[in-house]
Amino acid sequence: MGNSSDHTGKELLLVRHAKSSWDDPSLDDHDRPLNARGLRNAPEMGKRLQGWGIRPDTWISSTALRAITTAKIIAEQIGFPPDQIQRTKDLYHASATELQEFIAGLDDQLGSAVLFGHNPGMTSLVANLYGLPIDNLPTCGVVHLQFTEANWEAASSALPVRATFDFPKNQSGEAVRLV
Repeated sequence: MGNSSDHTGKELLLVRHAKSSWDDPSLDDHDRPLNARGLRNAPEMGKRLQGWGIRPDTWISSTALRAITTAKIIAEQIGFPPDQIQRTKDLYHASATELQEFIAGLDDQLGSAVLFGHNPGMTSLVANLYGLPIDNLPTCGVVHLQFTEANWEAASSALPVRATFDFPKNQSGEAVRLV
């Protein structure tokens, strides 16, 4: 058996969209843009992710404007082509169960994936399924999960061997190690 530095397992990043604007009450929820704080937080979190050295193989976002905008801004910071971000309605207000099913269905050729989505599903997924002490994934919050499982179906329901958590108001400069 290899040691823990082997990268045979799957790596998953879950990102909640940055803060969105409620300025225009006539806008459909799906079409709400980021507000000024969201537009500040997303590049900052992108820089932090770049500092972690994470280069996900696939980027998948909810089709909601606030999620896809967050994904594009973070992609620009990391150097991932924004036009290669996949968009799916499946992540728009997905429940924890729907998120788990989505993760289970990822292509096993992919070693790592980043998903951009919404609460309450994302908080419920990390708290209830993965057992992490997060009672609320804040806007533009990021959870980084590493699994020993070699396929997504197994990883989707396994406990992570390592989990870190970062969010815009975390001023420590270091991600919070949860596992």
